[in-house]
Amino acid sequence: MTIAALSSLIRPLVEPHLPADLDVHWFTTKEEALQVGPLAEIGWFDMYDKQEMFQTIQAATDLKWLNSIYAGVDGMPLEQLIKQGTVVTNGTGINAITIAEYVIMGMLNIAKGYAQVMEAAQRREWLQDSPGKMELYESKALLLGYGAIGKLIEERLSGFGVDVTKVRRSAGPNTLGPDQWRDKLGEFDWVILAVPATTETDGMIGADELAAMKPSASLINIARGTVVDQDALVDALKVKAIHAAWLDVTTPEPLPPEHDLWNLDNAHISMHLSGRAQEKMFIRSAERFLKNLERYQKGEALEPQVNLELGY
Repeated sequence: MTIAALSSLIRPLVEPHLPADLDVHWFTTKEEALQVGPLAEIGWFDMYDKQEMFQTIQAATDLKWLNSIYAGVDGMPLEQLIKQGTVVTNGTGINAITIAEYVIMGMLNIAKGYAQVMEAAQRREWLQDSPGKMELYESKALLLGYGAIGKLIEERLSGFGVDVTKVRRSAGPNTLGPDQWRDKLGEFDWVILAVPATTETDGMIGADELAAMKPSASLINIARGTVVDQDALVDALKVKAIHAAWLDVTTPEPLPPEHDLWNLDNAHISMHLSGRAQEKMFIRSAERFLKNLERYQKGEALEPQVNLELGY
């Protein structure tokens, strides 16, 4: 029989649909996962603590298929998985809709000064003018990252009349290559980060890139905190070198209460909630797992597979 080690969190959604010839070992703690992991051919070891997740997967030395609800692979021993020949399927697209909606919400919040509106409402102060005067219509956005989330961001921004330029490896309309976008940063009102977290994207927005942006431009980051040099961003926000930043992700997470970002009125921190602002994450992930399980048992290709060499 095929042995699977699966988190009990997903048990109510998948157990009624599992085949009889699958020997499932459910776990609720890291300690239990470490016990059943080495037995498993199929594993689903998602944990909030990425170090614990890394250790658990590292112990699962016979894995042929590793599934994850996460889109990123930080928290996975990639070199070991490559050596083992483990196929990894991830959560790309599972939360894409709600994350794309969060980007729109962040942009509208900045454009209309809505944080100040809500602060006035809490004071019961009736404003006579809007603290934000910008329209999304005919503004220009640079979109770095054109996976499932990036495509939905572009689709939604088109409805607002935003001129979107994408950054991709391959050429196309309204597209810049990896070696072109930095020279064009000063042309955009919005710089939106939706790239995977890899060594290539680590610190891709630093002091030079922030200095190249327009003073009226805003940075939107729904990728990973490591994509931005956070100290350089704090410095840029303090002196108003850029207008604002909407940060769904930071380094570290949770952001310490004493961190400077909390004190900046042009830093909007949404606490990595974008992917959680919906009710279908586990349902979609369970459905995807069950479809892949059918493919696995038939010897068919699983979807979507992570390119472990590239890290996404």
